[in-house]
Amino acid sequence: MTMPPVQNGLFELDFPQSLGVYDKYADAQKAVDFLSDHEFPVQNVLIVGTDLKQVERVTGRLTWGKVISAGAASGAWLGLLIGAVLSIFSEGSSAIVTILGGIALGIAFGVISGALGYGATRGQRDFSSVQRVVATKYEVLVEHKFLADGTALLATMPGSAAANPFA
Repeated sequence: MTMPPVQNGLFELDFPQSLGVYDKYADAQKAVDFLSDHEFPVQNVLIVGTDLKQVERVTGRLTWGKVISAGAASGAWLGLLIGAVLSIFSEGSSAIVTILGGIALGIAFGVISGALGYGATRGQRDFSSVQRVVATKYEVLVEHKFLADGTALLATMPGSAAANPFA
């Protein structure tokens, strides 16, 4: 596997070779930890997540009420922040008025922007979700000059289901 160039070279190896492919990150980490415990030069090792997939977890149904209340809440926080910053420059009791005005304007902005965004979807996405990109395989790569030593050392690892470098 060849790695794309990175400016500082931190994620580059000279002629990287595969020591093994693991289904779980914890297994790849365990293999590298075993190498480290046995004085292997682990600074010449990379763990690379491969076979990426996007996972989206649906967290709930969206309604106009939820969208407007979420917009109002986030707008209130933004307004509070802006009002607090501006109140530093206010004199006397006008600081409270500045903060309350910021909150009110923030709520209005949040409600409007939330409603416009939700309305633009026209019912095509009536749910909320979170997304994450995850790897399905983890490959342990090593510089070519350390491949034989790393392979031999991993073969002695207790409980190791000899990782398949060709998976």
